[in-house]
Amino acid sequence: MSVRKRTWTTGKGEQREAWIVDYVDQAGRRCIQTFERKKEADAYHATVRVEVSEGTHTARSRSQTVREAGEAWHATCERNGLERGTLDQYRDHLEHHIYPFLAAVKLSDLSAPFVREFQDKLLDGKPAPGATEGKQRSPALVKKVVGSLGSLLSDAQERGAVSRNVVRDLSSRRKRGSAKKAERRQRGKLKIGADIPAPAEIRSLVAKLSGRWRPIIMTAIFTGLRASELRGLRWIDIDFARNELHVRQRADAYNEIGAPKSESGERTIPMPPILINTLREWKLKCPRRDTGKKDGSGEPIKVLELVFPNGKGNIESLSNILKRGLAPAMIAAGVTLSSKDEEGKEVVEAKYTGLHSLRHFYASWCINRRAEGGLELPLKVVSGRLGHSTIAMTADVYGHLFPRGDDGAELEAAERQLLAAT
Repeated sequence: MSVRKRTWTTGKGEQREAWIVDYVDQAGRRCIQTFERKKEADAYHATVRVEVSEGTHTARSRSQTVREAGEAWHATCERNGLERGTLDQYRDHLEHHIYPFLAAVKLSDLSAPFVREFQDKLLDGKPAPGATEGKQRSPALVKKVVGSLGSLLSDAQERGAVSRNVVRDLSSRRKRGSAKKAERRQRGKLKIGADIPAPAEIRSLVAKLSGRWRPIIMTAIFTGLRASELRGLRWIDIDFARNELHVRQRADAYNEIGAPKSESGERTIPMPPILINTLREWKLKCPRRDTGKKDGSGEPIKVLELVFPNGKGNIESLSNILKRGLAPAMIAAGVTLSSKDEEGKEVVEAKYTGLHSLRHFYASWCINRRAEGGLELPLKVVSGRLGHSTIAMTADVYGHLFPRGDDGAELEAAERQLLAAT
């Protein structure tokens, strides 16, 4: 293993020079790397010596490009049976964010500063090489994209295409506690009346619910199911004898039925009387699915399967639920926001546009004190009801909603009790 200077004369008679690192890798193959400056050659030489001794070195000439590694990673994800929605998200990260900047870059040329610069370009909206215009990405999206790049490098590392995962190196250098705190500050806490419907808003909404949309919105309010879980719910998952609802499957964005989001997503949730009565009534009117078969008299055989299907008994689309169900109900209940259009006319819109806001309400209802109309459940129980994979996730999102032990009324009562004994 050596660093030496090479000089030569071009066809035009010009004198040129370069510095060469000549070495043998851990597999016994001779490798040569050329540099313009001795300082760069010496730095590479020092790095190679360590990597070869550890058996982790990948020569640049044998290194894959980010595009080649990206395609191999995506193919691995497909073979591992990842959900279609997840695969589409990964493909979007590759095609629209990673490849425009890094497609032709060799994996061996990636470094922590290189990745950090890539992050900054995405955040600042800098144009990719060859492009005239850039697009600013949100911090949340950049975090996901860099996470995909890290997964890509992990896959390449397992294949022996790269010696280290620089994305993981970058993450390990940061103070994780400080980074998480900064991220939470930027995201902010969920607020009642802004992100979470207030109890008065829910009362107004329930009073205005009617027709085929009443059962599904009521279920969202009083069970906190995710939209995919609501759309995949079956009548066999509802136990009227025990007043319980079982989450055993969900319908994804492509109307394909699959397992819950995680192992903890499979759970049992108790139902209040108002929801039980609503579902009993709805079961009598619920559309049935045509099996494509006929009975002895030639009539089509239809089965009662999904709890909240479309008119033909098949999986209902999420956009239909939001546009035809939730939004009109919000407007009818007066749970709205008003703004001005370009012509100065007032525009009234639903204040909460997604079913996840109702899931947030359910979480707050489980947490709130009984004196305030809540269930006052412990953190572990709330986490189980929501189907979170960890209690820490529930605490991160909803921890600030739990009653504090230093509230004025409780302090006053404790003070009276303490001083009464003296």
